[in-house]
Order: sequence, then structure tokens, then C-alpha cells
Amino acid sequence: MPAVMRGAGRGSVKPRAKAPANRGGPRKASPAPRPAAKLRAAQGVLPPMVAVGVAGAVLAVGLIVTLATGHRGERVAQELGSAVAGQTADFGFRLDKVHVQGASPMAQQAILDATGLSLGQPILDVDLERVRQSVSGVGWVKEAQVVRLLPDTLVIAVAERETLAVWQSRGRTFVIDGGGRAIPEADPGRFPQLPLIVGEGANDAAAAILPAVQSRPRLRDRLEALVRVDGRRWDLRLKDGGIVQLPAVDEESALIRLDQLDQRQRILELGFERIDLREPGLIALRPREAPAPGAPPAAAGV
Repeated sequence: MPAVMRGAGRGSVKPRAKAPANRGGPRKASPAPRPAAKLRAAQGVLPPMVAVGVAGAVLAVGLIVTLATGHRGERVAQELGSAVAGQTADFGFRLDKVHVQGASPMAQQAILDATGLSLGQPILDVDLERVRQSVSGVGWVKEAQVVRLLPDTLVIAVAERETLAVWQSRGRTFVIDGGGRAIPEADPGRFPQLPLIVGEGANDAAAAILPAVQSRPRLRDRLEALVRVDGRRWDLRLKDGGIVQLPAVDEESALIRLDQLDQRQRILELGFERIDLREPGLIALRPREAPAPGAPPAAAGV
């Protein structure tokens, strides 16, 4: 009985259909594409704006990691940001132009040197605040702003310090601004039109006296230098070797008295050795001594 049942079971099974023969030979399984190849393909088809969006997403992930893991996360985020900037550079986001606005030609090169930027670097990798601080450290610059214009331009807008005078002190010469601050990048030899001030502390006091002197053309045109005396008052050295001594206070009133006397008697043209205005209401004049016969003329200087 059991044998009959086994036989009946085998007889009831239908024969399987044969698979059609593969005329092209045995089929081989296609290998899975490598991750690197996928990445290259994605780079080839992603439009630039999509790439920027992906970059922003990666930076956001980096920020989350930073908040979760502290300083170690900061390093990870920085590395991610640099990597993203490098990838976006392939789409044209590279630094190609740097425009400096508001700076004189003499100041522009010093500003560009201070940025530390290189043409061709990824523009998204530029730290705008670091660039601003570096530019603000240039003596020419009063304040600065830095703007990134994608895909390839950086704009540096500055307010430049106005030059006031050339200052000599302790054997060194500087160009100073209206606040008395030295501008190290400025070459004093290129500013012959600026008044010369001499002495320690002259840079801090110059802004108070120079407008009064510069507004008097007859005095201004004869002036060689303003010398600070004892940190409290000024001597005006004239080109002919004469000296105008101003008081420690109320310099404007002393200059008015000098104007009035010069209009009446032309004393600035007479070549006095010294004009003393230090006493209020009094002008003391010292004529220049005639040189002895055969003696060489005395050299005039500061």
C-alpha cells in the first residue's frame, strides 16, 4: 500500500518546462557601481544651485555636530565646511575679483596685502570677519566692511583716515591723521604739501593749532615747521630762520594780534629773528643780527 501511494504521487506531478537556451552564452551578474563613481556622476549632473543647497545642508549637519560634541565638533564642522567649499569651487565659486572701495591709490595695495587672500581659492571658504579685522588693522583704514558677491567677487569698502600733518619725533617721521594717529604705511616723502610738526606730543596737539595757522595765508606760506615746546606750547619756525613764539593758552588771540601787526607794518617780511607773543597784550620783537664782515651766513633749520 505505501508503495502504491508513492507511485501515484510521482505520477501526479507535472513535468517542468525547460528554460529557453541563452543563445548569447551564460549571463553574468552586473557588478554594483563603486561609491566613487556614483559621486562623480552626481557631480556631473547636479546644477550649481542644487550643489549650493547640498552644501548648505552639510554645513547645517556640521553645526548640529558642533553643538552636540563641543570643540571636537567644531573641528569636524570646519573640516566639513572646507570640504564643501572645495566642492562648490568646481562649479565656479572661486575668488576671481577683489574690489576695494573708498581707498586712495596709495592705500589700496596695503589693504590687499592685509587680506591674505589668493585668487582662485574657494570663495565660500573665505572668513569675512577675519578679512574685515585684518583690513581694519591697516593704518589707512578707519573702518571697513567686507561683502561676498557670488559666485566669484569680494568687495572691501573702507572709510579712509584723512592725513593731517607730517610728524617728526625722536629721529623718526610719520604721516598722522586728524586724531594724531600715525599711518605706518604712508610714506612721508610723498606728502610735501602737509605741514611739518616736530617734537614729542606734537601729534596729539596738532589738530587744535593747524586750522588757525592754515587759515592765514601770509603766515602759512612762510611756515617751515611747528615745534612743540615742553609739551605745552608752540614755536612757529619760519623759512627765513625766524621764530614766532606762541603762548601756552589762547593761541588764537595771539595769532590775531600778529595778523593786525603784519597788516600795518609787514613784520613777517622784515625778517625778525624772534616775534614773542607769549605775554597777553604784548608783542616783543628781536631784530636779526647782521653777520660780521666775512663771516658765512648762519644755516636755518628745524
